[in-house]
Amino acid sequence: MKHPDDDNELFNRLEAEMTDPAAPSGGEVVDLGKARTARGESTDPTPDPSPDSRPTKSADPEPTESADGRPTLVDQKVPTLSGPGVIDRIKHSKRLDVFPAWLKSGAEFKEALGWLAGHAWHTIAFHAVRVPFVYLPKLIWRAPRGALNTLSKVGRWSVDAEGEALRQYTATNEQVDEYLKLSRQRDRRVRLRMILTVLGSLLALGVGLFLVYGAEPMTQVIAAAVAVLGFGLAGAPADAPLATRAVIKTEVQKLTSDIVIKAMASIGIGQIASAVAKGKDGIQFAAPITREGPGWRADIDLPLGVTVADVADRRARLASGLRRPLGCVWPDADPNEHEGRLILWVGDRDLSKTGIVKWQLANARRHDIFKGIPFGLDPRGRGQSVPMIQHNVLIGSQPGQGKTASVRVLACGAALDPSVEMWLHELKGTGDVDALACTCHRFVSGIDDDSIKYAADSLTLLRAEVMRRAAAIKKLPRDLCPDKRITRTIADKRSLKLWPLLAVFDECQNLFAHPKYGKQAGEDAEFIIKLGRALGVILILATQRPDKDSLPTGISGNVSIRFCLRVAGQVENDMILGTSAYRNGVRATAFRPEIDAGNGYLAGAGPLPSVVRTAYLDDPATNTIAQRALALRKAEGTLSGHALGEDAESTAGPSYDLLADVAAVVPPSEKRVWNERIAARLAELRPEVYGGWKGENVTSALKPHGIKTTGVAGTTDDGERTTRRGIVRDDLTSAIAKRDENRGAA
Repeated sequence: MKHPDDDNELFNRLEAEMTDPAAPSGGEVVDLGKARTARGESTDPTPDPSPDSRPTKSADPEPTESADGRPTLVDQKVPTLSGPGVIDRIKHSKRLDVFPAWLKSGAEFKEALGWLAGHAWHTIAFHAVRVPFVYLPKLIWRAPRGALNTLSKVGRWSVDAEGEALRQYTATNEQVDEYLKLSRQRDRRVRLRMILTVLGSLLALGVGLFLVYGAEPMTQVIAAAVAVLGFGLAGAPADAPLATRAVIKTEVQKLTSDIVIKAMASIGIGQIASAVAKGKDGIQFAAPITREGPGWRADIDLPLGVTVADVADRRARLASGLRRPLGCVWPDADPNEHEGRLILWVGDRDLSKTGIVKWQLANARRHDIFKGIPFGLDPRGRGQSVPMIQHNVLIGSQPGQGKTASVRVLACGAALDPSVEMWLHELKGTGDVDALACTCHRFVSGIDDDSIKYAADSLTLLRAEVMRRAAAIKKLPRDLCPDKRITRTIADKRSLKLWPLLAVFDECQNLFAHPKYGKQAGEDAEFIIKLGRALGVILILATQRPDKDSLPTGISGNVSIRFCLRVAGQVENDMILGTSAYRNGVRATAFRPEIDAGNGYLAGAGPLPSVVRTAYLDDPATNTIAQRALALRKAEGTLSGHALGEDAESTAGPSYDLLADVAAVVPPSEKRVWNERIAARLAELRPEVYGGWKGENVTSALKPHGIKTTGVAGTTDDGERTTRRGIVRDDLTSAIAKRDENRGAA
């Protein structure tokens, strides 16, 4: 049985009956109770007291009652939907760029001009080399044939040979009148052409005799060259041109809406296939398909309920539907639009086949780390940079996918800023960053326990440095540091000792998974990542084993910038790129082993994760950059630590022991002492380490060692008795004994 409200059957019946001339003038009366019963609605007259039950302007029109008490429908007008006016639509519309992106970017414009100049130079050089050795011998070889071809054409023209076929046709078909007309026309043509041919031959003979016996040698050479060139070109076969191509163009099919729609319908998403089959409300193009960089861009509005992540999940199928290599097809979201706006970019060439990406700073004299570090190119050929200040970086991949090369690029970029203090820890022992050791305050390369201990000690030092910087930046005047963050101006004031400090830990899983030093190193790293970001302390962590044991979740969960090259599975993918990255379509598992080495997802550097092919620096290029950075640091006097030749013993561990230093400034006779007095004494003991410390810095520094502060009564310098925060010396000695005992047990 058909529902009374299906296809508006009830209201269609009402409309037909209301237009019936026999209908009463007051309109037909409808029993809405029965209609509601048929529709499954309640007929309970008790009003719903909820606010949502109150009628609104957009609700269905309320019926009125007729004379017999039954409700009558009195308003059948369909409410009109209000929307933005013309001005509002224009005001909120998206304006396309007046100039293309490559013309607005100085770097891209320079690159385009460089490519054009290189292309022109290659073409000129290619043909210039072949002129004396290929083209000239070809011309000489073909000149006799060209001379015969020329004489043959002149002879045929003189006797009107081109009309012979038509004359034979009229004679064969006995078209006498037509044949006679053609014969008379031939006689006139041949008479005139023979005269011109004889005169031309005499002129040519005279010119030839003059060139042979009377012309200057240079004129003879020029004439011979012109004759060889002309006859050589005339003698060239149609299938064998004189010059070969200097550049073979790769023909790529133009991306059209039909191709896109067919490909999208083939990727296995039901809503898309259904929408394409219906032909309406399906895939819509928000803008014309245009050329963008070395590829095509299509802005697409997906069907309702389909997200960009759904399409990205089927990237391989989409590439198959477009008949393009997987490395050419890159579906991305538009951060300025809704979740169904897809930006489909289809490149002319596979990203993995673009070759080695040249680093933008390879020939730079210096760089400012506050402007970020150029990192590589995205699939559209646009340069991608990694912001460093106020960020930490996590890099992960399987072995051999370009992880260490990515670290090297960032380290070289930081080295070109002479104000940056470099701490490099290469815990693989292969010497991948040995060239940069000459610029480092702390440096180690190895996988042995001593190297691991050195790296763990660095994290302990960094933790203390973060606390020192927090105290120092707190004292800065508000006009110099309004946001309590390191700026270029603050970093340039060397007396403040607040310059950027970059610490790299390559193969950090060897540190965090170490049975002796790993736990404390993980706690120190988490502390630095959480607090050091605004204080100019930057950590770069690289690992090939991203799991909870090798990479503590407190570290991976707080890193702001992540770069993930190929990994094996979803767990590793989300450990590097963040929770739900795999579910959202950001999948580094899609990269092909070896083929896509150097390609990865960069997250946190922009609004959305993007694929980046990193620049590559080999050992000679790295060494060249390191020597340039060394010269910069010597000129500005910013070399320190390892770069100044400190021996291994002095750099193998921390330059101070906090607990030992506190014990040194608090004699056994002082059972209790204020933290502010400890801070003053520490600053006097080691001003380069504890300078600027306050009582709260001592409290924070001693807390991880289990030393709690308490109220300590004492006398001020003015003789006033008061109680302030301090420590009990027995707690200090207990902490030292416990630490030494743990080290001995380990």
